[in-house]
Amino acid sequence: SVPGKMAALRTVRNVLGSVSVRLRFGTSRTALRQVCVHHYRSCSNIHFTKPEYPAFNKSSLRNSTQSRFFRSSTAVNGQVVQFKLSDIGEGITEVHVKEWYVNVGDTVSQFDSICEVQSDKASVTITSRYDGVIRKIYYSVDDIAYVGKPLVDIETEAVRAVIPEQDVVEAPAVLNEEHTHQEIKGQKVLATPAVRRLAMENNIKLSEVVGTGKDERILKEDILNYLAKQTGAILPPSPEISPPPPEPVLSKPKGILSVSKPKTPILEFTDKDRTEPVKGIQKAMVKTMSAALKIPHFGYSEEVNLTRLVKLRKELKAVTEERGIKLSYMPFFLKAASLGLLQHPILNSSLDENCQFITYKASHNIGIAMDTQQGLLVPVVKNIQALSVFEVAAELNRLQTLGSANHLGTNDLTGGTFTLSNIGSIGGTYAKPVILPPEVAIGAIGKIQVLPRFNDKDEVIKAHIMNVSWSADHRIIDGATMARFSNLWKSYLENPASMLLDLK
Repeated sequence: SVPGKMAALRTVRNVLGSVSVRLRFGTSRTALRQVCVHHYRSCSNIHFTKPEYPAFNKSSLRNSTQSRFFRSSTAVNGQVVQFKLSDIGEGITEVHVKEWYVNVGDTVSQFDSICEVQSDKASVTITSRYDGVIRKIYYSVDDIAYVGKPLVDIETEAVRAVIPEQDVVEAPAVLNEEHTHQEIKGQKVLATPAVRRLAMENNIKLSEVVGTGKDERILKEDILNYLAKQTGAILPPSPEISPPPPEPVLSKPKGILSVSKPKTPILEFTDKDRTEPVKGIQKAMVKTMSAALKIPHFGYSEEVNLTRLVKLRKELKAVTEERGIKLSYMPFFLKAASLGLLQHPILNSSLDENCQFITYKASHNIGIAMDTQQGLLVPVVKNIQALSVFEVAAELNRLQTLGSANHLGTNDLTGGTFTLSNIGSIGGTYAKPVILPPEVAIGAIGKIQVLPRFNDKDEVIKAHIMNVSWSADHRIIDGATMARFSNLWKSYLENPASMLLDLK
């Protein structure tokens, strides 16, 4: 009878303790149903026998026809939730959808990549907060997505089964404890499959990397930062790859010049006009340069003899390469600028919109104008006043790697207090740099040229000459201050040993 079955069920609950077991009668639909370990059968005639398992002091449950031991299982009831674009900071209200990593019908887990969006400051990868199946995608590639609006619909799993395929009669407490331990271990290291693959390729243990994402999730930037900091570490040897054999050089008839292949693809000519919206980096440039037009610029240019610095870099280059860091001239330029800012802090300040207050910045966060496939980006090397030249070089290597892979984060592109543009890496000698508000000064570095110059004995010698162009906010910075800063910066670079006197 039904009352007898209910009484038996209450007894079973007392026996199993914390394990919740429910029997499914007839065709009634319930959220939880009882499933036999090997097969599902409806229980019709239940009675008790003597205990056969030492794990329990009470009677064991047995079916009249065959012994069955039970575990708890859940029926999955899915619900569709709207995954909305969250606020990504910096006052950003809209983003440009660059790429989708999922399609309708794909299964995703928490922290899996959903899409990549481009704001007016940085490229950001959006990750899932749910486990489930993609049911709808609201935007196409190149569309504008808005903060607070849905990106995708995800059909989530309301409840997930948590007990493995084992007899709960054996030792349910131990099973639950082991599973909880696995869940805790799983939460220690949160990373997307792409990040895990990057760590595996570089022989990095994720447990040794500090995550900077939400809930300490490890990002690609964290892996690259870890690689940059392991300059003195002995890493496991990577398999050597033999280079392909050189292609045979064919002799060419005299008078025929070899033409190098162009680095940029040749675009086909079209006779039709094309109109496209201003978006992404270009939109940020429009906003920033429109604000910069309100600043009265003062320009100043100078010539710097880098002959001694060229020699010093050549001596140190092999040392830094052994430590896994590429040494360019830029770390010396940045460190010399930081030492100059200590003497002229007005150049490392900002002016409020009403021109009533000047804020002197304690940190020397110097931005580096970088040309990327997306356009002009200005990643920031922060706290240079507290870094050595080698540490500045390591940070530059990290930013350049991220910039090449289009993975610069918002934190890498914000917080600048002063800027240097290495326009000379592309070409040109002099420039007219435009200040990036709310900063008050910027420098543009020209290319290094080998030119004849006179020494102290009036002898013509070969010298490595570089030109630099400065722009300053003439509302608070006068020409004399800019000239003194430039002279001090020049002296550090022309006599790099003099920097040792002021390094801390």
